[in-house]
Amino acid sequence: MDALFWHRLQFAFTIVYHYLFPQLTMGLALAIVVMKGLGLRKGGERWSEVARFWVRVFGLNFAVGVVTGLPMEFQFGTNWSRFSAYAGGVIGQTLGMESMFAFFLESSFLALLVFGEKRLSPRAHFASAIALFVGSWMSGYFIVTTNAFMQHPVGYGMQADGSLRLDDAAAFLLNPWALAQYAHNMMASCVTASFVISAVGAYWTLKKKHPDHAGLFLKFGTTMGLISALLVAFPTGDRQAKLVAEHQPTALAAMEGRFETGPMADITLIGQPNVAQHRLDNPIHVPGALSFLAYGTFHSDVRGLGAFPEDTWPGNIELLYYAFHVMAGLGTLMIGLMGLSAIQAYRGKLTTTRSLLWALMLALPFPYIATTAGWMTAELGRQPWLIYGLFRTAQGASANVHSGDVLFTLIGFAGLYLVIGVVYLVLMGREIAHGPEGHHA
Repeated sequence: MDALFWHRLQFAFTIVYHYLFPQLTMGLALAIVVMKGLGLRKGGERWSEVARFWVRVFGLNFAVGVVTGLPMEFQFGTNWSRFSAYAGGVIGQTLGMESMFAFFLESSFLALLVFGEKRLSPRAHFASAIALFVGSWMSGYFIVTTNAFMQHPVGYGMQADGSLRLDDAAAFLLNPWALAQYAHNMMASCVTASFVISAVGAYWTLKKKHPDHAGLFLKFGTTMGLISALLVAFPTGDRQAKLVAEHQPTALAAMEGRFETGPMADITLIGQPNVAQHRLDNPIHVPGALSFLAYGTFHSDVRGLGAFPEDTWPGNIELLYYAFHVMAGLGTLMIGLMGLSAIQAYRGKLTTTRSLLWALMLALPFPYIATTAGWMTAELGRQPWLIYGLFRTAQGASANVHSGDVLFTLIGFAGLYLVIGVVYLVLMGREIAHGPEGHHA
């Protein structure tokens, strides 16, 4: 295999592994603010204990996220130097802002949250939680804006040497693709946090440990989960899909395994793309739904892959198709599970419904799988472009870094991340076993 394959595989591996941690911390940042706010009320001591527990979990995930994020950043220079030379004048702006503003703001106020509770007033400590939330979500916005430029480039100009420069900072930072993608991404991070909170509450309830705190976890987590899971689907997911239909029609066709152009386009629930014969095998369709969701009317034409040159098709249509359907399918299941659980929680019966408690605990991996599949959909759908319509992926890899070098470092990363993962799981297990601070002081 050529070096480009290994460059792409290494970046995919490191970024998928890294994002397991920020997707939880960004959602937890909002949850901690709400919990700290509830703790300021009269009689809110239990909410303060709950928030203290999740601050410790946040700190652990933040630390591992920083460690796993550094190799990913270095790859822009080691593995993708030609891409960095071409687009660094634009994407370097947001990557720099993420490091200078968001990262330092987030890390500074995390230290105050972890170590400063006895030195700060309750309201000052609550203000630190708000600052942590702002830093965490700013960090997410700068990263998403960088990716959105690669999906839908705006606000740029060309230098004399053919590289890109930033001409319109406002257009770049307020890219419509970035706004939609950011809203969708942050709601997905809230889904992840809500499932983790609910799973811990379900585990403690089944183990008959910390019943008061477990009940709070379940009610809070299922409420947050239902709201955020609905928002992931609509309006944020709907808006993202419409942008894909408008600006990346080949990606939309590949996501649905659609090869023919025409009106009353179906949404495919189940089927297997047969790229060699340009058809979808064994399909189960919802008639006309794709035309309506993508363009607003059932009679709108949706172009199939056959309407485009094959060299502009995504490189792995089968993987893109299945990633999209895994994301959409799990998203639907999560809405149903959180809806049923929230109803039972407000009826006061969730803690005694063992089947739902087991479902909430075992569903813990669902948002991680769905989010990973969603990012795979976005990145595979953009192919064969690194910057859509401007710069192909094959042009961006470092010319002097060969496949053997990349494979060697990939094996090293895999071994290192395995060790980090084991340590992380041990530390997370210890925190969950200890429970809220008031119970093991």
